[in-house]
Amino acid sequence: MPDSLTIGEFSRVTFLSVKTLRHYHRIGLLEPADVDPVTGYRRYTSAQIPIAEVIRRFRQLDMPLDDIARVLRAPDQTIRSQLIADHLSRLENSLAETQRVVASLRDLIEQPSPPAVIEHRRVPVTRAAAITSTVEFGELEAWYHGAIGEIVATLSAQSIVACGPLGGIYANELFTDERGEATVFVPVSGEVRPVGRLGLISVPEAELAVIVHNGSHADLDLSYGALATYVSEHALAVVGLIREYYLIGPPDTDDESAWRTEIGWPIFDTARGTS
Repeated sequence: MPDSLTIGEFSRVTFLSVKTLRHYHRIGLLEPADVDPVTGYRRYTSAQIPIAEVIRRFRQLDMPLDDIARVLRAPDQTIRSQLIADHLSRLENSLAETQRVVASLRDLIEQPSPPAVIEHRRVPVTRAAAITSTVEFGELEAWYHGAIGEIVATLSAQSIVACGPLGGIYANELFTDERGEATVFVPVSGEVRPVGRLGLISVPEAELAVIVHNGSHADLDLSYGALATYVSEHALAVVGLIREYYLIGPPDTDDESAWRTEIGWPIFDTARGTS
């Protein structure tokens, strides 16, 4: 076969290992130009080198093999360019998240946390429009945004005005078992007609130790940690679910730095005040 390379030679010139080339052959991503029916030896042509180089570059950008196959088999340049642009957008989002985590970690290492400000508060029984679902932990963020949007739209359609901040209650199993019940709610005083997933609930009264978290929800764990430390050292925790109140959140602004979230831990309060 003229103009052909053994799999070893093709491996050397493309910087793709023989093991990788065999795998690409098995999944149909980069098939040899010829396979000896007796020996099974694979041979490639020099015309396949640019394809191998493109595949290698895409893999360096962590593009999944299925996506690479779609790019290579795209019927026209427009579709091919869109597939590549979509992956680059995902990379940019991933890079932004990595930079955020690095900055957060650097702050933890280099900047000691200021003393947490904790308030004790009694919350009365609250009538609220709510959506409750059993959610996988990995899907919680998407569910949260969808539920908020549904509540806001339904209340607006019924001309119902909220009489308190948006809140959330999450079962412990959602975190311990990565699957559990989640509720988002909005306090209301008017008559709400249940529609779709939305219904009416009574959020029970509670004594809470409350901390305010400023900024992105991605760093909520820091405030949770500070609140847990306080409760373990200064208060008597009781059975009950931790609550979140979104004083400023996604419905109000896309600027995550402006978000303010109250976290309330159920306690048995014996001495009112702020610590």
